[in-house]
Amino acid sequence: MARFGEAVVARPGSGDGDSDQSRNRQGTPVPASGPAAAYKQSKAQRARTMALYNPIPVRQNCFTVNRSLFIFGEDNIVRKYAKKLIDWPPFEYMILATIIANCIVLALEQHLPEDDKTPMSRRLEKTEPYFIGIFCFEAGIKIVALGFIFHKGSYLRNGWNVMDFIVVLSGILATAGTHFNTHVDLRTLRAVRVLRPLKLVSGIPSLQIVLKSIMKAMVPLLQIGLLLFFAILMFAIIGLEFYSGKLHRACFMNNSGILEGFDPPHPCGVQGCPAGYECKDWIGPNDGITQFDNILFAVLTVFQCITMEGWTTVLYNGLNIPRSMNLACRRVPDCQPTEPGRGCRRE
Repeated sequence: MARFGEAVVARPGSGDGDSDQSRNRQGTPVPASGPAAAYKQSKAQRARTMALYNPIPVRQNCFTVNRSLFIFGEDNIVRKYAKKLIDWPPFEYMILATIIANCIVLALEQHLPEDDKTPMSRRLEKTEPYFIGIFCFEAGIKIVALGFIFHKGSYLRNGWNVMDFIVVLSGILATAGTHFNTHVDLRTLRAVRVLRPLKLVSGIPSLQIVLKSIMKAMVPLLQIGLLLFFAILMFAIIGLEFYSGKLHRACFMNNSGILEGFDPPHPCGVQGCPAGYECKDWIGPNDGITQFDNILFAVLTVFQCITMEGWTTVLYNGLNIPRSMNLACRRVPDCQPTEPGRGCRRE
């Protein structure tokens, strides 16, 4: 209770006629800066409180309401039992054991040419419908418990569930393609089975954390990849300066279009060509791919070298090409230049 002589904030709707300012008990008007501001603040606080405890209802439709498959609501007994089943530890262990068994079956299969199969492969192939059935049951229970796609927290709103759904759907189509005569060969979808071991990641939360950490670390690694690309580009430009257009001549037999008996053929350069051969135009090493004529092929050639795959062939081809015939003759004593591209011959 306010003391005598203190300012009292007027209550809204008091009917005293002073809505903008309050009066004390002596009848003296009180400035509006203090109590009026307090009145406005209390009104704003009241509005926030009403918005918090009495939110404006959002109109729901058939796509936004939390109703699984437009049938099972949150209080539906079927949906409740489905949620209990997917959270039941023995059910999770059964799915993990099925995934491991399916991985073992995939590893034991022997693929022979022209769709020929060993007896063990035929027996293992008979287990495919059982695995597909278990995975379909798992996906169906999760769809009933969580919903399919429209509302928040539904089955396809999770990336791991999207991967599981693609694997299951491709397995159904591939299995159906082997039993029904269709114009489209659906057996190629069996290649998607290699993604089934990734279902282990969706079933083990610790593996999900590790994989998410690796994916987040890939973004900083892109900067290292950019630095590596600039290094490759620098050496590719150096290759353009020294070897552009110099890997397209090789030794052919005289009066014939047959290359010399080297495997693989190499450009004619310092060593020249043996007797009965002459240096002619050639498409280049590796069917014209390993070359330094333009920046794209130069970058590809440098990348091949840093992978240590066939880099010695590129090395020998580069060493065999002189920058000029005079330079090649200075390296070999007592030699005279021959025809262009034939290298040097001793006197």
